[in-house]
Amino acid sequence: MHGNPAGVSEANRCLSAGILSSVRSHFKSLPVRPASFIEPMECLAVPKVPEGAQWTYEIKLDGYRAIAVKSNGVVTLYSRNGKNFNRRFPSIVEGLSLLPDQTVVDGEVVALDDSGRPDFNGLQNSQADAQRIHYFVFDLLISRGRDLTKLPLRMRREMMGRLNLRSSRIRISEQFDISADDMLSAVRQQQLEGVIAKRKDSFYEAGCRTGSWSKLRIHQTHEFVVGGYIPGPHGLDSIVVGYYRGKDLWYVARVRNGFVPATRRRVCEILKLIATSKCPFVNLPETGRARWGDILDAKKMVECVWVWPELVAQIEFLEWSPGDRLRHSRFKGLREDKAKHVFKEHGES
Repeated sequence: MHGNPAGVSEANRCLSAGILSSVRSHFKSLPVRPASFIEPMECLAVPKVPEGAQWTYEIKLDGYRAIAVKSNGVVTLYSRNGKNFNRRFPSIVEGLSLLPDQTVVDGEVVALDDSGRPDFNGLQNSQADAQRIHYFVFDLLISRGRDLTKLPLRMRREMMGRLNLRSSRIRISEQFDISADDMLSAVRQQQLEGVIAKRKDSFYEAGCRTGSWSKLRIHQTHEFVVGGYIPGPHGLDSIVVGYYRGKDLWYVARVRNGFVPATRRRVCEILKLIATSKCPFVNLPETGRARWGDILDAKKMVECVWVWPELVAQIEFLEWSPGDRLRHSRFKGLREDKAKHVFKEHGES
């Protein structure tokens, strides 16, 4: 992005050397912890990127969060909810074979398009497009049987940078110590999904969303629960999606755009397997006149095929309407790595 003056680079190298020396001297005193799945630390959605010297920035990658574990010489790649990804991404598992034993890393499985940008749709056909699939490592949680989660992020990153990751499938996710404005400008210019901000002194808080890590999406995307579909050409015309308010599933959109014929057929075949006679949305049918698009009233609901709310779809959209509906929504893919109880994230209007 932006180059640093030579003096700053030299200062950073001296700081890194000092951090690494400190970690090495205390490594044997760190708690012993066998390598196993660790629930990923979450990012808090924010309306503005935090800024200051205590923050560092990463590109928000549009892929599958994945925890890689090497134990007793065997690498296992897990989704964020503990599902085994080994059969889905064998080239990534092979690329991680050089990890030291009893080691756990956190990262993201990403498909890259021809210009090198993340392409979530490419993950939907990961076996056909295997050459495009990469694993971006951004944290080191356990190293050679020692627990690093109570070390500051800057120390974990220094140790992570010295892992043996020579496979072309495995990359280190770069961090940028620049201003928040410069980071946002670069992400917008490159048409990327968003920015991740992390406190340099943050511990790894498994399964928590504390604000020590935060995220800002440039183009709004969200995961939604699929509760039904309307049949059409190539299998389906649109999918019906929503999110949970407590225990209630709340309808927010019918999504038509973003499908190609092959995707329509594949999604339709999957949804047919979980069809049910009961509408899962508590706020349907809609009544009155719609300001944004057609309403899903009792007459239109007759066309719907309802499904058990077990699948999650990633949807890109322009904005939320005042009536809590999506404007200009677009299907990006099914999320096999996400839990089905999806809630509206804080920081979204």
